[in-house]
Amino acid sequence: MGIWLELGIFGLVFVFAFWQMHDVRRAQEQTRQQRAREKAQQEAECPTADDKKESV
Repeated sequence: MGIWLELGIFGLVFVFAFWQMHDVRRAQEQTRQQRAREKAQQEAECPTADDKKESV
């Protein structure tokens, strides 16, 4: 009977670990999207020297 308790606890830990990895991946994707938005906003406000050369 003790083995089932241990397996149950292991299973819960395993499920919790997968759930945490899911949350981490979702947070990483949100961070990537936020950085991309900030970069696009900065480029729209202040063009780089390369952009100026292309327009000349």
